[in-house]
Amino acid sequence: MSYPGYPPSDGYPAFPGYPPTGQESVYPPAGQYTYPAVPGGFPPSGGGTYPAAPPNAGFPGAAGYPASGGYPASGYPAQAGGMPAYPGGPGFGVPPTGPGFGGYPQQPPAQSYAGGGPAQIPGFPGGQVPSPMPGPPAAVVQYTQGTIQAAPNFDAGRDAEILRKAMKGFGTDEQAIINVVANRSNDQRQKIKAAFKTMYGKDLIKDLKSELSGNVEELILALFMPSTYYDAWSLRHAMKGAGTQESVLIEILCTRTNQEIRDIVNCYKSEFGRDIEQDIRSDTSGHFERLLVSMCQGNRDENQTVDYQKAQEDAQRLYQAGEGKLGTDESCFNMVLASRSFPQLKATVEAYSRIANRDLLSSIDREFSGNVERGLKTIVQCALNRPAFFAERLYYSMKGAGTDDSTLIRIVVTRSEISSEAAAASDGRWCERVRHTLQEVGSPCNRGAVVSKA
Repeated sequence: MSYPGYPPSDGYPAFPGYPPTGQESVYPPAGQYTYPAVPGGFPPSGGGTYPAAPPNAGFPGAAGYPASGGYPASGYPAQAGGMPAYPGGPGFGVPPTGPGFGGYPQQPPAQSYAGGGPAQIPGFPGGQVPSPMPGPPAAVVQYTQGTIQAAPNFDAGRDAEILRKAMKGFGTDEQAIINVVANRSNDQRQKIKAAFKTMYGKDLIKDLKSELSGNVEELILALFMPSTYYDAWSLRHAMKGAGTQESVLIEILCTRTNQEIRDIVNCYKSEFGRDIEQDIRSDTSGHFERLLVSMCQGNRDENQTVDYQKAQEDAQRLYQAGEGKLGTDESCFNMVLASRSFPQLKATVEAYSRIANRDLLSSIDREFSGNVERGLKTIVQCALNRPAFFAERLYYSMKGAGTDDSTLIRIVVTRSEISSEAAAASDGRWCERVRHTLQEVGSPCNRGAVVSKA
């Protein structure tokens, strides 16, 4: 095969031998050599002849510099007393491959002029260059906007003065107190409390307790509690005295993050001098007790990456522990629902529906009863749609003949700065129902406080 513009070639002509001493760097006359078709060789130039260049192998044994055009592929010959030999390079555009050179990850490998595939990068499987950009983190933090935000142009001293005036003299201006407290963030409320003591030498919480009563008192005092303390306080009161409010234990322990649960456990110990696990064991029993003890460990997997193979295996395991056998293996349900991350559980629920031809919530209804049923369903509901769970619970706290004021207040207080889920689920199905019900229940002041926060 010949190149356009060149006569057919019968092969390389006889090598004329080494040039005379002193003329090693002189090129042969242009056109003396014809180049046969070599895979990956130099492409034809735009002119009628190739640029004058020596064969790539260079002149072995030459004492001078290598021929113009770059170092030969075999490397620079060692020179007596000179610089050490450099490793041969595979071509332009390719990172060095000698020891100590890892290449530049951001530069893709190029093909050398001498022909061949992409350069291989030592230390990487298959010679593939890793992406210079880091991958997404294992856990993706989701930021939500709550209904209560830090008030702009906040002045703790001015707010403390308003509260003082609302409680001074005959009667109490509850609406003025609500207007301030219900429209400040928890951090701002703590600053108001500190400013009140500095300005008047009195404890704001004690003054509020003496001036308020009923649901308004419970709401306002709850708003001044740090969130961790309020959860610990709610748990303590749910187990204190005769009877136990199991719904409060479920609502808090089955929905909080690992860090929130650990903080609650520590706060419970430091504030009330009691071990929450021991109190749970004293006030509950059976599989419900085991579920709550599992929850208060705060050891749920929080990796946001979903393992779909594990989800399929867990779904099969749950089916075999319930619908697929006579009786129920409660420990299997406890193990899966108490330890898997919420995204992982969501994938498991979807896989379960394909295996059992019914959703997991329906199976829990059929296999369990009482508080353990409610606890397991709470975990599944949070995995599927946490905002919908709190919105539904908020709605049912107001539905019926009476109002569950404590639940209403607790959900509004604890969720208002985390997200707007207390007032509406992500699909909006509870939004209007919640707001309409809020307008219909409670005293004027209590209603105004809750509506302003929800």
